[in-house]
Amino acid sequence: MTAHYDALETRAPNEREDALFARLPEVLRSALAAPAYAERLKGIDPASVTSRAALARLPVLRKSELPALHKASLPFGGFVEAPPGSFARLFTSPGPIFEPEATGTDPWRGARALFAAGFRPGDVVLNTFSYHLTPGGFIFDGSARALGCAVIPAGPGNTEQQFELIEAYRPIGYSGTPDFLKILLDAAATAGRDVSSIKRALVSGAAFPPSLQAEIKARGIDAYQAFGTADLGLIAFETEARDGMVVTEDLILEIVKPGTGEPVADGDVGEIVVTSLDPHHPWIRLALGDLTAALPGASACGRTNMRIKGWMGRADQTTKVKGMFVRPEQIADIAKRHPALGRLRLVVSRQGEADAMTLKAETASASEALREEIAATLRAVTKLGGAVELVSPGALPNDGKVIADER
Repeated sequence: MTAHYDALETRAPNEREDALFARLPEVLRSALAAPAYAERLKGIDPASVTSRAALARLPVLRKSELPALHKASLPFGGFVEAPPGSFARLFTSPGPIFEPEATGTDPWRGARALFAAGFRPGDVVLNTFSYHLTPGGFIFDGSARALGCAVIPAGPGNTEQQFELIEAYRPIGYSGTPDFLKILLDAAATAGRDVSSIKRALVSGAAFPPSLQAEIKARGIDAYQAFGTADLGLIAFETEARDGMVVTEDLILEIVKPGTGEPVADGDVGEIVVTSLDPHHPWIRLALGDLTAALPGASACGRTNMRIKGWMGRADQTTKVKGMFVRPEQIADIAKRHPALGRLRLVVSRQGEADAMTLKAETASASEALREEIAATLRAVTKLGGAVELVSPGALPNDGKVIADER
């Protein structure tokens, strides 16, 4: 077996970038055939969108908008021109958001994530993601079968029956949440059941803190993390190098300032925005609401695609102050009006029995006049008064948080 799933994973970064953006104009043309994209991308010439800079000028589509958009124009909000019957499976996720599964092999792009986690053709895989209406079970099921594995479609729960399947089929691999893997192992130990065949795992859908990683490893299972969504499937995955997550092939991933569509500076934490290159069901700058940061250079495993730190929290930090919503995009607007500022953070607290907010702003040229100007802008943008605290450059943490609700 080779160390990589295919030659695409070790391409020169500029070769990959050229290939992705050569395909993008045709995907945009397909997107424009759908009424919702035709309205959002009105006036856009697909032939001109051949670079990250050009892509960054297109509007983002926020995942948080999808439930209302889908409800207004069932089933896909007007973002898919193809009829539902042209897809392989049709799902729903909480919201509700309606998701189609493409036809063909490995529609959710997960086989290479399983390969990186040590899964190989001929392995038997216990898949414990849910198969009921939501895509999770089918994402990992289809990915494992595309790799050449046999899948036990177990779903979550019912540990007693799962023990019977494990003892009969002796799966070497597990896919599911890290939480359920621990539940399964604990229940097996209590019941005296043999689940020792499981040697590797690809986990997703929940936090996998170092303490749990160490516990799973101590039980003889080599577990790797993957990041994905029900809309897009697998987006990035851990490799044997354990140096962040490598973005999967055939996706364009951007990291933007929360509340905007503007790319962050290299290494800064921001919101994940993904463009997929499936003309049958394109996603153009889908903002997921999840935070991450890019890592410099290529992975030590030899894969050359962009690396991210993994999931670092949620970008949607909207909060209510004195009965009014304050949003990250408003903080971004304040930053635009004062170019001399670095990072901003609005801290919301309680003073006495009332809401209070303080805008902390990095600047190398602090003055009382600047502080008063920013305070006036804060009131103009949010319609709320608040204190302004000027701090030195680099004083605020690089964690993507622009609103900190400390109440």
